[in-house]
Amino acid sequence: MCGDADSAGAQPIIIAHLQARSTVIDSLLERKIEKRPDKVRLQGRILFLTEDPELIKRQLAGEDLPWDTKNPANNPKLRDDISTDEITPAHYCFYFDETLGEVPYLGLKCGSVTPIGRGDVKRGGFVCAVSGKRRGKGSSREQSPYAEMCAGIRVVIAENIERIYKQNCQNLGLLTSTNFSLIGRIRGGEQIALSEFTAGEDEITRQVIEYGGLFPFNVARMQGKVFLPAIRTEKHDMTVTEKIFARHMINGDGEKNEKGAVGVASVKPGDTGFARADLRFSHEYVTPMAAIFFEHYVGKDAKVNDSTSVIFFRDHLTFLDEVISEEKKKLGLLDLATQLKLKQQDFAKKQGIRLHGELTDRKGSEGICHSIVLESYALPGQLNIGSDSHTPHVGAIGCVAFGIGTTDVFNSWITKDVRVKVPESVKVIVRGKRHANVTAKDFILKILSLDYVRSGKALAKVMEYAGEAIEELSVDERATMTNMAAEIGGFTGIVAPDKKAVDFLVERRGVERAKAEAMIEGLYSDPGAQYAHVIELDAAQITPMVATPGDPGNGKYVRDLNTPVPVEIAYGGTCTAGKNEDMDMYALVLADALKHGKRVADSVKFYIQFGSQETREYCVRRGYLDIFQKAGAHVIEPSCGACINAGPGVSTRPDQVVISAQNRNFPGRSGPGQMYLASPLTVAASAVAGYIVEHEPSEKRELVGA
Repeated sequence: MCGDADSAGAQPIIIAHLQARSTVIDSLLERKIEKRPDKVRLQGRILFLTEDPELIKRQLAGEDLPWDTKNPANNPKLRDDISTDEITPAHYCFYFDETLGEVPYLGLKCGSVTPIGRGDVKRGGFVCAVSGKRRGKGSSREQSPYAEMCAGIRVVIAENIERIYKQNCQNLGLLTSTNFSLIGRIRGGEQIALSEFTAGEDEITRQVIEYGGLFPFNVARMQGKVFLPAIRTEKHDMTVTEKIFARHMINGDGEKNEKGAVGVASVKPGDTGFARADLRFSHEYVTPMAAIFFEHYVGKDAKVNDSTSVIFFRDHLTFLDEVISEEKKKLGLLDLATQLKLKQQDFAKKQGIRLHGELTDRKGSEGICHSIVLESYALPGQLNIGSDSHTPHVGAIGCVAFGIGTTDVFNSWITKDVRVKVPESVKVIVRGKRHANVTAKDFILKILSLDYVRSGKALAKVMEYAGEAIEELSVDERATMTNMAAEIGGFTGIVAPDKKAVDFLVERRGVERAKAEAMIEGLYSDPGAQYAHVIELDAAQITPMVATPGDPGNGKYVRDLNTPVPVEIAYGGTCTAGKNEDMDMYALVLADALKHGKRVADSVKFYIQFGSQETREYCVRRGYLDIFQKAGAHVIEPSCGACINAGPGVSTRPDQVVISAQNRNFPGRSGPGQMYLASPLTVAASAVAGYIVEHEPSEKRELVGA
């Protein structure tokens, strides 16, 4: 572990919440735990992550960049939208130890250049890294701030910081700030009051920072040394999300924290505490690191609390061996990926945890975690947490579900709870009737292109989707909307459950209708519920969209592309676009092409990847496999695959153009090529045409299964 042992992990425990008190817990009660000093001196250099790669190279060579904190306009432009994919590219997340200190910012792209090499940051003696807007967007991987810490970074400064990344920093003990005046004080070697980094934070977060991370905070929590505020919000009209949080918040009793009952009368944005989770899941990118933290800080013989509500998935790296480069193989990365799989298998067996793993009769997995959780586990009104930023997927049936990092994962294995600050909500109302070639993906790409989202104003807020056009969407399509709340940088996405959610539970899950109807009772936003912002869109004004390469927020209408954009690869799959109704769309377009004597263009490779075995079986029943094969599409068993640069469909050249139905097109995420995001209809139509086009339905045609 890098840094102080007490700041590298997290383990909040309320003894009353444990099913059994073990000698391991007794030993933690006796552990000496202290707060950080009131003042910190951050000794080292400052790395400015600028848009100009030459300025970064000069800093790595030893030059300290001048920085005018009083006249910011005089300074070079900082990189905005630095994703965790750029901080730690996916294949480096196979490491789960101090080796990560060699790799921070290896994927950072400045123009067409990646100026930072392996070990550069660590060798440079940097203590602080500075960037622009929306730092840490994208994946919930805790490897990113952990890599920064292991390279010597002790504080990150940015204009605004994404929720999961910021919480991961706090959990590990990495300081964060949006106060650029600290730059001069760090350079001057001043002692800086710790209160500079806790200002504006809630009581719990303040204490987590003061104790140097979530693990020491929660040892102090066990020992009765910390203050947990009671939630005494008066009854008022709440959003559907607030209602679900109210049901799940653990009701402490101020400083005594004796009650420990689950559920409070009301909550409001800003209320803080711990929420009891109905379901906790993780996949092979995160489980091994969390297991090592668990064994190191809690004990090798300690047992997970209620293993029946914990699920593991082997869904990210099933096809990695087909696309990993020889260079990466020589670095041992394929072997490391295998170790991730084996560690998860061993821990699952030891703990008696259900693992949805690889297929035994053919290559592939049982399914992507989000797909399986929606199909088999999540229920309206639940609170679910997962080790992936796309955990909000199941908000489509009225769950509050959100992504967490490694430290929060292993904490939840002990207590079944998670630290939360009740978020504000943004209501997104999509009115009217959509065009036949417009899908939920077009809606979300439009929302992502709005200034309110691109400026970071939606960060850490709940995206609540409503309006006639949303109500008309199936649960599968709603899941596209809630899933991509992650790209917005939102806390989660949710649709208040209705008859369509009930029908989904009855038809897809076998739930008795009366039980399903009882589950959704009261799960709606009250008339007087308060919202931080309301976005209103007219579905009739939205035509098929694409997000141009570099960011999901680069949305524009297909018809506004200035020149035809030829494509070499078309990809339909992932959690976002590997669902039953997505398959309906691919089949619709390809069946129509076959009817008119066409198939996938010779210049294009079109990959269709199922999100789960349930979806594959659905395609078999509907005869889609035959359509896909005759039309020239390559069908792939379930896995995250190309979306995480780990399966067929990835680009291999910088000039290669890809059109994909996945959720992200950050630089380098799915290979070096130019990736456009689009709906399943647009992806399939473009695969047939050979360049990016709208799907053009006939007057009589309707979406299959819509």
